[in-house]
Amino acid sequence: MTVAVDLIQALKRILRAQSLTYRDLALRLHLSEAAVKRMFSLRAMSLQRLEEICDVLDVGLAELSAEAARGRVSLASLSEEQEQALVDDPQLLLAMFLTLNRWRQEDVQAHFTFTTPQWTALLVRLDRLGIIELMPGNRGRPLTTRNFRWLSDGPMERYFRHHLLGDFFADPFDGEQDALFLLSGSLSSAGIKHLRQRLGELAKEFDSLLARDATLPAQERMGVSLILAQKPWLLQLFHPYRRSQEGR
Repeated sequence: MTVAVDLIQALKRILRAQSLTYRDLALRLHLSEAAVKRMFSLRAMSLQRLEEICDVLDVGLAELSAEAARGRVSLASLSEEQEQALVDDPQLLLAMFLTLNRWRQEDVQAHFTFTTPQWTALLVRLDRLGIIELMPGNRGRPLTTRNFRWLSDGPMERYFRHHLLGDFFADPFDGEQDALFLLSGSLSSAGIKHLRQRLGELAKEFDSLLARDATLPAQERMGVSLILAQKPWLLQLFHPYRRSQEGR
């Protein structure tokens, strides 16, 4: 379905570029304007009809595919306004998480208490925020890259530090799927740079695993969170014993 959406959007851009309306296209295809509008709104057209439209627009399928690819500009991060909207409404944040992880409506309603109108309203809000594109059947196509990042010191990161960090570490990490490593030491600048690079590689592997498992049924997956962090840091309780570095 994503490919079909991209092709339809590409056709719309080409129509605008050629200053053609649905009415103009309908006349050239010997169809009613209503039929053309319905075809585009439902994103439903046969390959033969697609070829006919390409002939009218004087573009080949290869050129149309290239235009569709150019139109796919995924978000590498959200804006502050988008993040704030998610922070302000936990249900909206949950809806985004489920949609990005390809949960179908029937899976959502099997695991959560959302009614169909409630779930639809959340998806509509995500669509209006520009985070997803709402598709037929209440499916959402993410408009973000799979490995998008929260803004540094943005609304979500601040919310996590102030409200969620304690919740994350509240229970012991002693389960079969748990892992917690508390490591401290002294490294050179080169060592710190190397470690940061490795953390980035692990984050990419996490994203790859998400993509691999996204097609599995919801009951075969579980939510998992991974925190990767490093910074020059000394426990606050050690600070009274530090010698001032001024003048050195």
